[in-house]
Amino acid sequence: MEFTLERAYFKEGTNGTLFCSHSFLCHTIELPWKENRRSISCIPEGVYEIVPRFSPKHNHHLLLKGVEKRSLILIHPANDALKELEGCIAPVLNLTGIGKGAQARPALQKLLSVVHQAQDRKETILLTIKSVNYEHCRTL
Repeated sequence: MEFTLERAYFKEGTNGTLFCSHSFLCHTIELPWKENRRSISCIPEGVYEIVPRFSPKHNHHLLLKGVEKRSLILIHPANDALKELEGCIAPVLNLTGIGKGAQARPALQKLLSVVHQAQDRKETILLTIKSVNYEHCRTL
């Protein structure tokens, strides 16, 4: 299974749109790009493996494997990248600003459902992150 995250970068944060097999799944929010520095930057564009994970802090969520010079990059709920993320990706159903969104938990549940179905089929789950120029993000 392949997911594609198309990002738009701003100094206040990073907004994205997540697709599964070319179909819209949800939006995402992240920290701004700051040269892949730990805890203050979104991760570099590239292809990463996704695996389900559980922790007491985030309950069920996802882990990205193979992020250069970084570890424990998660996909977990958050509504404000600058206040709630340390380099991770937060799925959201609605973008409310740059690096801000709403309905993160329902977005994560939607994503987890798709990932678990792929896992049941024994599929490798990959995420490709790339940039794109979103005209609608410029007005946020």
